Amino acid sequence: MSEKEMMERARAEGRVLLTEIESKELMKAAGINVVGTRLARSKGEAIEISDQIGYPVVLKVVSREITHKSDVGGVRLGITTPEETGEAYDQIHRSVSEKCPEAVIEGVTVQRAARPGIEVIVGMFKDSQFGPVLMFGLGGIWVEILKDVSFRIVPLTRKDACSLIREIKGFPLLEGRRGQEGVDLSSLEEVLLKLSAFVEKYPGIKEIDLNPIFAYRDGYLVVDARVILEPGP
Repeated sequence: MSEKEMMERARAEGRVLLTEIESKELMKAAGINVVGTRLARSKGEAIEISDQIGYPVVLKVVSREITHKSDVGGVRLGITTPEETGEAYDQIHRSVSEKCPEAVIEGVTVQRAARPGIEVIVGMFKDSQFGPVLMFGLGGIWVEILKDVSFRIVPLTRKDACSLIREIKGFPLLEGRRGQEGVDLSSLEEVLLKLSAFVEKYPGIKEIDLNPIFAYRDGYLVVDARVILEPGP
């Protein structure tokens, strides 16, 4: 299924919040590197997928009613055995059912644990006056605590992408300081440019959140993704 067909089907079904798997498929179509992710609808299927892709793995709840999975206990990290996979599956269902009883749980995503890196965030939202705006900053919990982010209006030029990254106060962390190796800044610029082009191509996208992105000396990897569509046809 093409990215256009995926979005059209979602709108036809009255859905605006795409699942993590759907969101990552769209980002793959945009040429952005994402961690491979599969859907498990049962405990047995979660264990089978984990055995196939290899440990350690990460499990995350799949529900269209849940925006922030960690807040409701919907994420389990560092799973290293089939037994732990089964326990994590049960824990996710139990925690989400208690904290968000109205949520419909479609299953869990299973993905191989990514190599740790410096966490950054790339996002997009629609401004009522300026239209699509891209955001860049330090990712993970740091975006909420430090709010160290910068913004540019779509479409981005190479110069825009370069300055967007270098404007944040945490940029020295990305350059590398005191024995800490820096990250591949050119690959992060490519993420911004590809996302800008994708948003231009598909104006029916309302919001994108790629957080965290693990930035490395030799590239990057998007670990989690969320896409929200504009309502209507």
